[in-house]
Amino acid sequence: MFYIRHDIPLLSYNTFGIPATATVLVESDQVSELADYVRSLSDPFAAFLLGGGSNVLFASDRYDLVIRPAMKGIELIHETDDCIWIRVGAGEVWDDFVSWCVERQYAGVENLSHIPGTVGASPVQNIGAYSVEASETIETVEAIEIDTGQIVTFNNHQCRFAYRDSLFKNNIGKYLITAVQFKLSKQFEPNVKYADLKMELLRTVNITMENVRQAIIAIRSRKLPDPAKLGNAGSFFKNPTINTIKSEEICRFDTQAQALLYPVSHGLWKISAAWLIQQCGWRGVRDGNVGVHERQPLVIVNYGGATGQEVLNFARKIVDSVNDKFGIELEPEVNIVC
Repeated sequence: MFYIRHDIPLLSYNTFGIPATATVLVESDQVSELADYVRSLSDPFAAFLLGGGSNVLFASDRYDLVIRPAMKGIELIHETDDCIWIRVGAGEVWDDFVSWCVERQYAGVENLSHIPGTVGASPVQNIGAYSVEASETIETVEAIEIDTGQIVTFNNHQCRFAYRDSLFKNNIGKYLITAVQFKLSKQFEPNVKYADLKMELLRTVNITMENVRQAIIAIRSRKLPDPAKLGNAGSFFKNPTINTIKSEEICRFDTQAQALLYPVSHGLWKISAAWLIQQCGWRGVRDGNVGVHERQPLVIVNYGGATGQEVLNFARKIVDSVNDKFGIELEPEVNIVC
């Protein structure tokens, strides 16, 4: 299918529930047709590329051109005794793909269960949870280069993956992802290092892939609000990286904070953004239509009727508050589209 529609409300196209309008909305599940369309544009960089809308904040109320890839399909490419390579269309729902893998005992993405969005968005954000990142299983990413309309393929190294980061996130609007190829294992080795997950599985004698998936679904369901009931885009901020001097300051502030520090490399540490936000008194705070979720300080929620600018202004107050108290600058994990 290939659709071009005009003046389309985007409220249902983003989990934050922010009202906005696309003057032109293009949706397609055909790579060649979409590439032809991109080549026909006089200014292809004017287009906003939209996936599942689960990690997006619309900061404006109108966008001239929105392109949404809708490629479907899960295809087995190659397999050995130990591994299997799977190509997945960008429009497939991420958690449906994870469920498909778990049912067939293909290991590697089970810890990324219950994350909203599409497969095409997974390499952009390098989605991660419970000690696993998508980049650990991604082999190649297929995309349309927006300025040329050419179909290109990136290997894992070329994707420049980092914590919640990638080539695609640093070049928003330059590549329209159409498919992702994953390399998964036929040998399941549970990764339950994450404290909450370890606790959830404490009484499980024989840990299976399905056990892990269901445990993560249970944890995320308890901690995170359902976007269908309360608009949000999941974690709004990244966990910041700090140096050893700053980490020692944090530990002097709270002697139990050591448990919140995770070594990244020599002299660098990740610290919980949720803890920083909570220490500044933001947990459960509401300001008009916007607030911080009562169970998860990382999540900013839309209580109904919020504009993107309201959310952005509220987020800036949190950033300023954390910076004033700790001298740490929070960065958004959400893609803010102006």
